[in-house]
Amino acid sequence: MRKCKIYIAILPLLLFIMMPDAEAQRTRTVKTKRPERKLTDDQLLDLVQKQTFNYFWDGAEPISGLARERIHMDGNYPENDQDVVTTGGSGFGIMAILTGIHRGFITRDQGAERLTKIVRFLGKADRFHGAWPHWLYGPTGRVKPFGTKDNGGDLVESAFMAQALICTAQYFKDGNEKEQQLAQKADALWKEIDWNWYRNGNQNVLYWHWSPEYNWQMNFPVSGYNECLIMYVLAASSPTHSIPAEVYHQGWARNGAIKSDAEQLGYKVILNFNGEKGTVGPLFWAHYSYLGLNPKGLKDRYADYWELNRNQTLIHRQYALKNPKGFKGYGPDEWGFTASYSVNGYSAHTPSNDLGVISPTAALSSYPYTPEYSMQVIRHLYEDLGPKVWGKYGFYDAFSETASWYPRRYLAIDQGPEVVMIENGRSGLLWKLFMGSPDVQNGLKKLGFESPWLKK
Repeated sequence: MRKCKIYIAILPLLLFIMMPDAEAQRTRTVKTKRPERKLTDDQLLDLVQKQTFNYFWDGAEPISGLARERIHMDGNYPENDQDVVTTGGSGFGIMAILTGIHRGFITRDQGAERLTKIVRFLGKADRFHGAWPHWLYGPTGRVKPFGTKDNGGDLVESAFMAQALICTAQYFKDGNEKEQQLAQKADALWKEIDWNWYRNGNQNVLYWHWSPEYNWQMNFPVSGYNECLIMYVLAASSPTHSIPAEVYHQGWARNGAIKSDAEQLGYKVILNFNGEKGTVGPLFWAHYSYLGLNPKGLKDRYADYWELNRNQTLIHRQYALKNPKGFKGYGPDEWGFTASYSVNGYSAHTPSNDLGVISPTAALSSYPYTPEYSMQVIRHLYEDLGPKVWGKYGFYDAFSETASWYPRRYLAIDQGPEVVMIENGRSGLLWKLFMGSPDVQNGLKKLGFESPWLKK
């Protein structure tokens, strides 16, 4: 399930049709059983990561090994939905598997075996000029249309997958013979993405979609700022289908118009979000591109990306502290707004689109930026709300205390960043892998970035 300008408009309708109404999702009040002993921060983080990791391990679609688009513990799915895997969410899941190896949730051999299965599947699955579609059928590898005209390549979802493949290649490149073969295959797959094709006739901008049936009719050139920075970085980093730097500066950065001098709630906004001056987007914009791309010390002519992401996170928290609409629960223990299930279908929650819904992934995946504040939320959710919001695969996707709404549902794109970003805050694992790639370093230099990872 993807989330940006066009999807923010489409998804509430799409998922409202596919899902039961909000009233049908309401659950009876659950008596919370408090933990018998208080876990240390490290113990609690271990538990949250492991439980959430299992979405991508035990909960994976069995034929492909990839992440199911959604898992509903209430068993209420759209028709044939349990066979559907998500490209971007599976990229997040691959990075969660690497985290699982690192944390000892699984052995290195188990992880390598699963990842080998995944890359073999990806190599045979439908691709369109190297790019995978948004959704695939796990048993067959054939495209499942995300919409009527969205039945071909999805460059943004493919970028999230490519980010994970680069981390996989880096992790196993010096391993045994089987691991080196895995690394080589993962490396080859991302290099087969034809980023230049998605310029739609050599324009200085990247397009989100292309379909063999509908060509460019989706007509979605991607300009910043949103979650798509990683797509431009990888397009510049590709040693096989690299884009000129002008595509980034003219298309993504809109010749500098991406910059903002606005402030919200005492914090600089820094970049215009989706071209809207002075506003901030949902918090997944501070997560998806930065699962591998390390924002610490990352700067270009437009922004300091650590300051950008930390400020966006703090704006969200400060808004919850002020709580202008008076929603129940909001405060230092409940904050953070992002795209998730909502009281009526699906919504990209932000301070300007506040529906009284808290999405745990927002604060949890912001752990590197605000570790103490994020830890407050984690501890409150686990210790105080307990089984209302906590289940087999970690914290459920969203809830609303005001509406007494506690759906027992998960989405891959929200679970994955929790595992990965918490790990980046703890050990920097995925940041080290991704930023250690010579291809990525070359791409960042090409676009004019500064980073401690870039050799002079």
